[in-house]
Amino acid sequence: MSKKKQFVEKVTPMEENFAQWYTDVVKQAGLVDYGQVRGTMIIKPYGYAIWENIRDELDRKFKETGHSNVAFPLFIPESLLQKEKDHVEGFAPEVAWVTHGGDEELAERIAVRPTSEVLFCEYYSKNIHSYRDLPMLYNQWANVVRWEKTTRPFLRSSEFHWQEGHTAHATAEDASEETERMLGIYADLTEKYLAIPVIRGRKTEKEKFAGAKYTLTIESLMHDGRALQSATSHHFGPEFAKAFDITYLDENGDTQFVHQTSWGLSTRIMGALIMVHGDNRGLVVPPRIAPTQAIILPIAQHKEGVLDKAYDLRDQLKDIVRIDIDASDKTPGWKFNESEMKGIPVRIEMGPRDIEKDQVVLVRRDTGEKEFVPLNELKERLPNVLEEVQQNLYNKALAHRDSKTSTATTMEEFNQTLDENPGFIKAMWCGDVACEEKIKEETQATSRCIPFEQEKVADTCVCCGKEAKEMIYWARAY
Repeated sequence: MSKKKQFVEKVTPMEENFAQWYTDVVKQAGLVDYGQVRGTMIIKPYGYAIWENIRDELDRKFKETGHSNVAFPLFIPESLLQKEKDHVEGFAPEVAWVTHGGDEELAERIAVRPTSEVLFCEYYSKNIHSYRDLPMLYNQWANVVRWEKTTRPFLRSSEFHWQEGHTAHATAEDASEETERMLGIYADLTEKYLAIPVIRGRKTEKEKFAGAKYTLTIESLMHDGRALQSATSHHFGPEFAKAFDITYLDENGDTQFVHQTSWGLSTRIMGALIMVHGDNRGLVVPPRIAPTQAIILPIAQHKEGVLDKAYDLRDQLKDIVRIDIDASDKTPGWKFNESEMKGIPVRIEMGPRDIEKDQVVLVRRDTGEKEFVPLNELKERLPNVLEEVQQNLYNKALAHRDSKTSTATTMEEFNQTLDENPGFIKAMWCGDVACEEKIKEETQATSRCIPFEQEKVADTCVCCGKEAKEMIYWARAY
């Protein structure tokens, strides 16, 4: 058995067992290891480097739109968590509690933050006084804990990393603008940097964030036809402000409640990255967020001058692209497979014959295509190839989503589509939560969003046959 075959066999083919394929890729690509407590994960250097690139791009966008980073406590007193009834009910089953400090039992239980709305609200109630204090635009990069029953790295873990934005505004209109603006930032990041096409829309009342006036979402489709909620933005209205007495004096000296928003993206997006672009050779990372965009693999590096030339080439290119070199004593075949498993967008092969011809071989991770490039053209060609890879990954993901998006006008069609071509289903809805619940009960598909771009695919509700109000994207989801 060849070494290449042995290496590839470490990954279960996605057609055989998609869940196992996902786990294999996460492990073999060196993204995570399992923590000591059930449902926790150790994000390894390569996995964290990808997350850092996502984080840094988002952070730049947040600061461009006037937001400041802050750091709030990990712990929340139970009495504070209880102040907003709908909110706490939504998180109660997943809250982890601290009951002891050392040997001493605490007089009041302390929650390990599942999210930080109540902490920000308490802060705002003490620090917002006048319309001049508004808007207050904060973001926090943090870890949170939600005691999940079923866990999987990145997709659903007991502890995960994220950012949570929390803002306070003078008017409902200002809060609406913020809610939409931040969703746009998430969509822009996901499509332009992660090369993942998204559907933008509003969650139904049943699926919105607990305590929110409404929730906006971007939804993406995985390779297996399941949907993933990739980021959300929530308009709270004045309800949290009323619970926490967050008021300000307007320009007329009248007391008003603030209007709040909250929005977040987590390491769950890493799961989307894996399941949208990955293949049976491992991870595929879009160039714009790849820690290493190109890797030089010297061939026959024991021969005189090969390594020196490879290092010279790295030094020439390091200011143009994020580049590395594998000068280990592993075989070329092992190095090829390793770079493919990690999803490095382009590998640059250089051996004695290439040096003689003043050329290198570029190999694309997305298509496997090889291209012989003269050394004096490489500085110009390499960035162009990376852009071609980036665009191709997006185009492939969009074509896949389109091929997995169907329309259903009856429940018979709905069920048949889920069996034959699982993915997004566009179907009309009457607006009655009873129909939404019935569809979920019968099919395990949930409403993903009411898209901003509405289509009228039928006159009647797919479930009850009554007059339809809106078109909804439905899917089984992670």
